[in-house]
Parts: sequence; C-alpha cells; structure tokens
Amino acid sequence: MQASTGGAPISFSGITKRYGPVEALREFSLDIAGGEFVTFLGPSGSGKTTALNILAGFIEPSAGDVLIDGVSITRLPTEKRNVGMVFQSYSLFPHMDVRDNVAFPLRMRGVPKAERHAQAEQALAMVRLAGFGGRKPHELSGGQRQRVACARAIVFEPRVLLMDEPLGALDLKLREAMQDEIKEVQRRIGCTVIYVTHDQGEALAMSDRIVVMSEGRIEQIGTPAAVYDSPSNAFVAQFVGETNFLAAELAGGRLAFAGADAPAPARLPEGWRGRVALRPEHFTRVAETGGAPALAGRIGDVAFHGGSYRYVVETEQAGRVIVQEQRRHGGDGPVAGAPVTLGFSLERAAFLDG
Repeated sequence: MQASTGGAPISFSGITKRYGPVEALREFSLDIAGGEFVTFLGPSGSGKTTALNILAGFIEPSAGDVLIDGVSITRLPTEKRNVGMVFQSYSLFPHMDVRDNVAFPLRMRGVPKAERHAQAEQALAMVRLAGFGGRKPHELSGGQRQRVACARAIVFEPRVLLMDEPLGALDLKLREAMQDEIKEVQRRIGCTVIYVTHDQGEALAMSDRIVVMSEGRIEQIGTPAAVYDSPSNAFVAQFVGETNFLAAELAGGRLAFAGADAPAPARLPEGWRGRVALRPEHFTRVAETGGAPALAGRIGDVAFHGGSYRYVVETEQAGRVIVQEQRRHGGDGPVAGAPVTLGFSLERAAFLDG
C-alpha cells in the first residue's frame, strides 16, 4: 500500500430522505474537512445510518446533494465512489481465506493476483494481522474478523472510510482496544472517517467532531469536549453522558434554583427561565458550603467502579441527583444511608432554555 494522498473533504447539502410521509433526514447539511474523524451519534431512528448510506450510494436522497472533494457523487454508482466501508456484521466471505477476503476489492478493480495479494498482506500488517492471510474467517475471533474487515476497507487506499456500528458485536474491553486501533490506522493512512454509533463513549473517545442527531435532524455539532461540556439542549445533555437538571430562573441579577440562589452568570438575560444542567462529576461532598451553592440529602445506592464511585443522593430541593466521585487514596468513600451535602459551582454548569 502506498501512503495516502490525504482524506477527501465531504459536503452534505440540504439532504432530505423521505419514506412516504416519514422524513428520515430533514435538510441535513454538513461540511467535513479532509482527514477529519467525524462521528454521527444518535439513538435508533435518528437518521445517522441513513446519512451514511446516502454517502455510500446504497440509497438516493429525495432532495439535496453530496460532494466528495468538491465533486457531486449523488447519482454516482456505489462502486465508483471509491469509499471504504466497515459494518458491524463484518460481511466476510466464509469460503475465502483472509488474504482473498482483504484482496476482494482489488480483484473487482482488475488488479493482478500477485499484486493484490501483496497489498492485502500490507493491509493485514497495518491492522496487526501479519501472518493470518491463510486462515478462514471461522478460525478467527470476533476482534480479528473486525480487523480483517478494516483491512479490506483500506486495501484500495480510499480517501473516505465509512464505519457503521463496527464495534457493536464486541465485548467492552475489545471495543476499547479496537477504538485505539481504528484511530491508529486512520492516522497512518490519513483518510476521512465518518463513524456511526449510538455509543456516546465511542464518540467521545474517537472523534475530532461529533454530530449529535435526533429524528432526522442535527442537534449539535462540536468537539467531544464542547458537546459534553456545553450541550445545546436537553436532548444532547441527556444523550451524551448523564445529566442532573435543576429548574431555575433569573430575577434581579440572582439565579434562583433548588431552594437557593446565586449571582447570575453574565451571559443570561434578565427574566431567563430554564434548567441548570450539572454532570455527575460536578458535585463534591463538602462539610461546609461557605455560602456556595449546595444540595443536602441522603446517599442511596453506591456503585464502586475501581477508580471512582457512582451513587444517588435523594435531596429535598432537587429530588434524585446522580454523583460520580473519584476515589481518593486514603479517603473515606460514600456510604449508603449517610447524610451528605453536595457542593457545586455554576461555572461548570450548562444553562438550557425552556
């Protein structure tokens, strides 16, 4: 395999896809830079796979245009789009050995056997499967089969790689290992990646940018940190990580919430009403509040996660609050049934209208 010439930029322009009265995608517009790793994140039915399939050429949009490297590919047959694809099901040919599976796209392009086998071996080495070319798919583990699928997708040096829930069938530890390997391969070949998942952890760990989708629409586009720290609405806050909501309103320069008040952030207009969104890790057990915002309650169930604790606190002011606390060496962990005061800072909160 030769070094990649770089990932191709991609543009979705006003893409709509209708199935009868149902709009699976609605005015979907997005620009992706060459070499970027972008994740379409959303629940089932959000339109993320529909957008991917339109780019791949498996379905045609009802309206709009798709461009790769500035050239419209909306009506171009799938086989002429020169994009690599990886799916959750692997889609390997059981009667072929690993080498021939990987080389299959080259065979379809008329590459001579010796050359395509050499390129297949290079692709296998890139995904850490050197020496596996003579095996059959049934002789491999799930993780190894997914590596073969990745090798097949990159063997013809595509400038765009599409991945649809590729790690969904793997166990947690293997998924995490494969996340690292996919990112390493992308860095080495330099292609543009569009990755589809409903798993927020995958999206946060792997992406340059995340496109959060719901009901055929884009809810938010941003870096993983921006989407997590500054969700644009309640859907994003709830779908990307866990969130605690406190009803709040601003009057006279003070923000009233959960039976208390505090100086209002400068960015909020007078009369604002909405919800304060706080992540579980934003809370800290405190002995004294020092006048800072706090919630009092009693600790419910406690779950130990090795390096952290996750527990629920039933509060009078805000109801049920979820807390994630880092484990401190030599410190006392949370105890179920114990009274607790939770301190927090509004500087880390997101403020959501409505």
